[in-house]
Amino acid sequence: MELAYKKILVIINPASGGDEPILNTLNDVFHPAGVEWDIRITHKFGDATNLAKEAVAKGVDLVAGYGGDGTQMEIANGLLGSGIPMAILPGGTGNAMAHELNVPLNLKRAAEMIISSSNRRLIDLARIGDRVFMLRAYSGVSAQDAASREKKNQYGQLAYIQASLKILTHISPTRFRAMVDGEVNEGEALICFILNAGSIGGVLGYNLPPIGNVSISDGYLDLFVVTRGIQPLVALSSHLSNIGDFHTGIYHWRAKEITLEIEPPQDVWIDGEIYGQTPVTTIAIPRAIEIVVPA
Repeated sequence: MELAYKKILVIINPASGGDEPILNTLNDVFHPAGVEWDIRITHKFGDATNLAKEAVAKGVDLVAGYGGDGTQMEIANGLLGSGIPMAILPGGTGNAMAHELNVPLNLKRAAEMIISSSNRRLIDLARIGDRVFMLRAYSGVSAQDAASREKKNQYGQLAYIQASLKILTHISPTRFRAMVDGEVNEGEALICFILNAGSIGGVLGYNLPPIGNVSISDGYLDLFVVTRGIQPLVALSSHLSNIGDFHTGIYHWRAKEITLEIEPPQDVWIDGEIYGQTPVTTIAIPRAIEIVVPA
């Protein structure tokens, strides 16, 4: 079988994953197949984007990222517009993008997929300011309430549950104003999500059901607003348990451009990393990048 990707750069986030032997595992797959591969290590936010750009300039056939959704987002920023595909080697806590595209969560199987599959999925991305994201942007979660890198390193997936419980105990409603493809919508909200993909990853080995009927390849973004009161929170909880009616007390719009204003201004997160504060404008980038998926 002819190799689809003869020259591969693997960008590794050393803060991700557990104690698995990353290099040995990759070498056991790539070397027998005759792949010319190299690695680069990230040290701080933004490194993966710059390393992906350098890889494009060097003429690689594929850039693979070992890390969580934040690492994959950075690599996508570096590859956007280059025509070079990417592959996901899941090493994060939730690995939502891997779940979205059915990429194996096991490192060896994910590497073997790169060798054995010539299939690629053309997906949308989204631009917010000068940054591009793959999964979601959201507000309503302050920086001190979010699952920090330190907590994720210490508790793994339990950090997300701990953060969620903390948020729900003292979250307060705010006034939002959303311009959705030019149409203005206003009201009260607890949390606002702008989604490019529906997957929210896995917790404790359980793949949580995707949010709503969201497609990562339809050229649109989806805005979900969780309103005040116990009913919307029960609806959201029921959704995460895969029961009940998700849309009870939760409003949904689909658009190519969404401007979100909140009073008072709130922190905005994109793919698990802090971005800034509202107001923000998010624009869909249809058919932006190709990612290797199972055959």
